[in-house]
Amino acid sequence: MEHYYTTLFEYISRMITLPEADRESVRTSFRPVFVPKDTMIEKAGEVPGYHNFIVSGYMRNFHLDEDHNEITTDLNDGPRFFTSYFHFMNRTVSNENLHCVTDCELLRIGRDDVDATAARSFTQKDYTIHILQEHLQKDKERINDMANLTAEARYAKFVKANPGIIRNVPLKYIASYLGITQRHLSRLRGDG
Repeated sequence: MEHYYTTLFEYISRMITLPEADRESVRTSFRPVFVPKDTMIEKAGEVPGYHNFIVSGYMRNFHLDEDHNEITTDLNDGPRFFTSYFHFMNRTVSNENLHCVTDCELLRIGRDDVDATAARSFTQKDYTIHILQEHLQKDKERINDMANLTAEARYAKFVKANPGIIRNVPLKYIASYLGITQRHLSRLRGDG
């Protein structure tokens, strides 16, 4: 299980140097978990209990629209933090579902442990701010792409940036994330 922590430490080291005391804090507060393919780890209508770090695997975040269609709003692989962040931090009921599309290796920290580690960590605030800035920038770019790029251009950009997702995640989730129908995505790919 040490590789779970090594992956997280390497991810954080892109942003800051993590002192040994903070590494030890991470080891005691984040729990390694293996989640089988096609498992829902957080469900709409509940308060999210965990902040997840994807060590390996592919996850998506989705909600249901008024016609009960699944709308994928986030689709990622590791290494990366992944949760319904607003609802997790504010302890509010989420309208989002977190779904492990493939087998996933995760590190999970509960909400109370986040507060406890923040109180004793030298660096948690710094890397949390950096991670949030990255997520906000990614969300802003996605909104801009949805408004200004054609479906073809969105797909081409996604393929270039996410070859692993293209190979490992069903087309229906990718199509939903890109805001196009699965049939249109199949045509763009030349599937028929």
